[in-house]
Amino acid sequence: MATKLAFVGFGGVGQALAEIISERSGELKQSYGMDLQVVAVSDMMKGSVYRPEGLDIDQLLETVRKNGTVEQYPDQSGVLKGWSSLETIEHSNADVIVEVTFTDVHTGEPAISHCKAAFQNGKSVVTTNKGPVALAYRELSKLAEEQDVFFGFEGTVMSGTPALRMPVMALAGNRIKEIKGILNGTINYILTEMEKGSSYEGALKQAQRLGYAEADPTNDVEGYDARYKAAILANYLMGADLHHTEVECKGITSLTKEQVQQAVEEGEKWRLLARVTDEDGAVKASVKPERISADDPLAGVTGATNAIVYECDLAGPIMLTGAGAGLKETGFSLLIDLIHYAKRHAKATI
Repeated sequence: MATKLAFVGFGGVGQALAEIISERSGELKQSYGMDLQVVAVSDMMKGSVYRPEGLDIDQLLETVRKNGTVEQYPDQSGVLKGWSSLETIEHSNADVIVEVTFTDVHTGEPAISHCKAAFQNGKSVVTTNKGPVALAYRELSKLAEEQDVFFGFEGTVMSGTPALRMPVMALAGNRIKEIKGILNGTINYILTEMEKGSSYEGALKQAQRLGYAEADPTNDVEGYDARYKAAILANYLMGADLHHTEVECKGITSLTKEQVQQAVEEGEKWRLLARVTDEDGAVKASVKPERISADDPLAGVTGATNAIVYECDLAGPIMLTGAGAGLKETGFSLLIDLIHYAKRHAKATI
C-alpha cells in the first residue's frame, strides 16, 4: 500500500527529497517495503497542485524548474490547483505532510500551525523546520501521541547527520550526562578562516560568497541558530521543557583575529559550543564561544562541518560528525524520518 505524501513548501529541500524518492524508489520498495507517492504540493510562491491518484515526480520537478510554479503541471483527470497549505493539509488524502516551508524561527510560524493542523486531521508530519521543535515540542509531541501519528524532525539539528536518531537508538541504555557540539557550520567556517589569518569581516564575506552565510548573517553569527538546536537537544534527548530563550547565548561578533591567533599560539582554539548538561535532573543549556585545547576532538573540526559529542555514563564520550547543511543532505534527513514512519506503520498493521 502506498504512503501518500503532501509537500507543504517546495523549495530546494523539498525538491531534493522528491529527487531522492524518484531516484531510489526501487531500492526503497525492496529494502523497506516503501511505496512513496506524492499526491500534493502547496507552496506560497510556487502555487499548488493535488491529484489523489498521485503526481508524476519527474514531471513535477521539470514543471517547477522550468516555470517557477507547480500550477503549470499538466491538467489530468482529478488534478486540482489553487489550494492553500492548510486546505492541502486538511483536505488532501495524504498520509504524511512533508513540512518544509520558510518559517520564522522567532515564532515558529507557519510551521507550527501546519503541524497542528496535520495532527488534528490524523496526518503524520516530517519536517526540517527548527521552529516547531524548539518552540512547541511538548505541545506538538503530545498532540501527535494523542492522535497516534508520527512526528519526525531528524534534520532540525545536523541536517542529514543523525544527531537525534542515533543517540536514541544506538546509545540506548546509557544516561547522557552532557551534550556538547559545533552546531553551526557558518560560524565554524569563519573561525577556521580567522585561524588562518583572516579578519572576522573578511572571513564572513568569504562565507557569504561560498553560500555558507546569508546576506544578513545575524541568525548564525549571534548564535541564535545554535541556540534553537540546543533547545531541541535538551527537550528531545534530555527530557527537558526548555524554551529557546532560556538558553544562554552569545555569538562570535566580538571575537577578534588577534584573540583567535593568540589562542592558536597557546595551543588552543576558539569554537562556538552548544552545551546541554543534566545535573541531577536539572537540564541547562548554553551557546557561547569557548577556548578549548587543540587536542580536544572538537578543536579538530574545521570548515563548515558540524560535530557533536555525547558524554555517556556507560559508553563514555561518543562523537558524531558530518555535514550540518546542504540540500541533498537535508532531503536525506526527511527520508530517514519517512523510513521510520514506514517501520512504525508496518508494526501497527501486523
